[in-house]
Amino acid sequence: MALSSGTRLGPYEISSQIGVGGMGEVYRARDTRLGRDVAVKVLPENLSADRDRLARFEKEARAASALNHPNVVTIYDIGFQDTLPYLAMELIEGPTLRAMLEDGPLSTRKLLDFAAQIAEGLANAHAAGIVHRDLKPENVMISRDGYAKILDFGLVKLTETEPEKFADRATAAKGATTPGMVIGTAGYMSPEQASGRAVDFRTDQFSLGSILYEMSTGEPAFQGSTTAETMVAIMRDDPPPIAQKNPRVPAPLRWIIERCLRKDARERYESTRDLARDLATLRDHLGEMAHSGESPVVRAAVEDSSPTYQRLSFRRGTILSARFAPDGQTVIYGASWEGEPTRLFSTRPESAESSPLMLPDAEILSISRAGLMALSLERRWAGRFIWTGTLAQVPLVGGAPREILEDVQWADWSPDGSSLAVVRNVGGKHRLEYPIGTLLFETAGWISHPRVSPQGDQVAFLDHPVLGDDAGAVVVVDRSGTLTSHSTDWITAYGLAWSSDGKEIWFTATRVGVARGIWAVSLNGAERLLARTPGELTIQDVTRDGRVLATSDNGKVGIIGLPPGQSRERDLSFLDWSLAREISADGKLILFDESGEGGGAAQGVYIRKTDGSPAVRLGDGRANGISPDGRWVVTMTVLPPKETILIPVKAGERRVVDRYGLSTHATRWLPDGKRILLAANHPSEGIRMFVQSIDGDEPRPITPEGIAIGFFPISADGKYVVAQASDELFYLYAIDGDEPPQPIPSLAADDRPIRFTPVGQSLYVFRRGELPGQVFLLDLGNGRKEPVRELMPPDPAGVIEIVSVQLTPDAAAYAYSYHRVLSDLLLVEGLK
Repeated sequence: MALSSGTRLGPYEISSQIGVGGMGEVYRARDTRLGRDVAVKVLPENLSADRDRLARFEKEARAASALNHPNVVTIYDIGFQDTLPYLAMELIEGPTLRAMLEDGPLSTRKLLDFAAQIAEGLANAHAAGIVHRDLKPENVMISRDGYAKILDFGLVKLTETEPEKFADRATAAKGATTPGMVIGTAGYMSPEQASGRAVDFRTDQFSLGSILYEMSTGEPAFQGSTTAETMVAIMRDDPPPIAQKNPRVPAPLRWIIERCLRKDARERYESTRDLARDLATLRDHLGEMAHSGESPVVRAAVEDSSPTYQRLSFRRGTILSARFAPDGQTVIYGASWEGEPTRLFSTRPESAESSPLMLPDAEILSISRAGLMALSLERRWAGRFIWTGTLAQVPLVGGAPREILEDVQWADWSPDGSSLAVVRNVGGKHRLEYPIGTLLFETAGWISHPRVSPQGDQVAFLDHPVLGDDAGAVVVVDRSGTLTSHSTDWITAYGLAWSSDGKEIWFTATRVGVARGIWAVSLNGAERLLARTPGELTIQDVTRDGRVLATSDNGKVGIIGLPPGQSRERDLSFLDWSLAREISADGKLILFDESGEGGGAAQGVYIRKTDGSPAVRLGDGRANGISPDGRWVVTMTVLPPKETILIPVKAGERRVVDRYGLSTHATRWLPDGKRILLAANHPSEGIRMFVQSIDGDEPRPITPEGIAIGFFPISADGKYVVAQASDELFYLYAIDGDEPPQPIPSLAADDRPIRFTPVGQSLYVFRRGELPGQVFLLDLGNGRKEPVRELMPPDPAGVIEIVSVQLTPDAAAYAYSYHRVLSDLLLVEGLK
């Protein structure tokens, strides 16, 4: 029964009814205490007598009231008038999104503005452990000043038909729902909701995708003549392609919507923060795209000068490489789907299917004009960003591969198909040879993506000066070995090909963040941007008519941890590049940094409890270690002036440690808590280990030059540190005194020592490049290795390596970071 004007609900005096829905009646009211207008939502009478639902109402409302975000309607108060429960909340003067959609699809600019705001509100709620579960246009209001506001967070649980089975807030905060319950509004449910399965935050992503589809096309994504038919469509069918309904919608927006609407929740975004970031990036760069909602595109009547993007792959995993066949239509690519080994597939633009080639597990490196494929067999990890294998050749028409050369990282055919340019490691140096055996360039860093020019007289490649870092420059070398740098200072550069006319080099890179765009540089050094999307692009190949083969790669580094006393791992990832640097001795705290898009140019240092509590940002830079007393974190800034900083974990002021002209690459605390260990170097010198007091005394070298940047375990008594020398062997170096280094012959070059056991007679070690990651205990006395842990995320799709492993002294608790790359293969046309 509607409340009349003047009715009092606690301090709120009803003015008029605003609306009625399944979640209750909404009134405009006056807060008599503060003298402001509010919205009051009253629970329906048929639900108010249910004690269990009243308890859930109060619980969910209190959780939602903790949200504080400009895109979420603020809940001011929870109250009861006699037995009538109500919520007092922010009053929004403006229409619902449903009302705005009555006039048809929104303009792209307006759509992206509202979409980015809604996603930001969802991301904020999901970070607090609250899932909406009934997101629909009726639950989004647009204020007069243009803010999108989400209503009714968590209140959908009031319509459940049986009591919540979760006993505590911590469990409920995960957003799970008791299987068998069908909760939500039919047209906007996720497949897991429609089938009564458990849901989490990704159900809201699907609902948002349904809303974005309707905002783009003016029609619901899923609709049937009955609720049951609509739910079946959600579980079984894909909506009609957006491009058919509204060709004005930019391709990157279509991809985002398609990803949100994937039936398998694992194929949606791993975090709603990533979804919000993609939408915001697209919104902010809309002016650079010709496909805006304000500029109709009629392909049959008007020549379209903007690039088009066609997706060629539809499975979940990582695409390592792709090349056009000589016909310019067939595409051969190497991919690892759903955690399986890398295999070769073929596809064509007119087909949505890919066919596996009847060849051994391999990666495609190059295809000659005569149809001879250069493959990498038995591809294996050889360092971050670097894989190596046996170079082999096989005709595209079929046959058995013929092996040519071992330990080859990259290869590309000459234009006539008579020779190959290759990159391989010889004597610890990465070298470019063209043809095989003729050295053109050698570096202590690494080389990627060598491509022979159409004339065959030059090789373009990406030069990366630091191992383990994909920063680099575009370099061209001629047959005599003369080098020319054409484009430099890229913080990530990965993917390169010559333009169709051979006058430019097209490559994928960025100088800010990780979202690589497609760039062109002429042979006189003139740069220009060809294309940018919200994702990380990697150019793979260019045809003679200028069509481009590229992958859109969603790269992410996450953290998995096992808290002390627990038997079940927990996802401790935060933003998009969460790299675990240390775990406290009691296993209750991890130190990590964020160096991707989320961390920004200055990057960020964070601590987080392993019980899943929210992460706390300590400052800018790169994290290195927690002091033995737990009071300080040693960090390094990444922007000039680069400094070594001590940041207090709690209250206090940071301290700058004098570098004395050193370039510092890594730091570690010594057990006494008064000194730090540095991997650093003076200009024109190699990296070596130094010891320095935190009071700022001049660093003292303890090793010769040539120490590799990596893991530096320090013995519990502070007497020794393990480091890898220039000969790739590991040694024990004395921290105090003049003892000669002691070799550790049982450690291989790819092993990564993690920490000493408390008594110092053994080392915990893991080996990079193996999946699952293996942790073993090495007895330094007899060299015996004992398996301790096997590490692999529950979802293996796209996981390419275990990046770092951190253990407590007894190895009972741990945290490790993994690198996942999920790729879509794209055909790009119209780049000019």
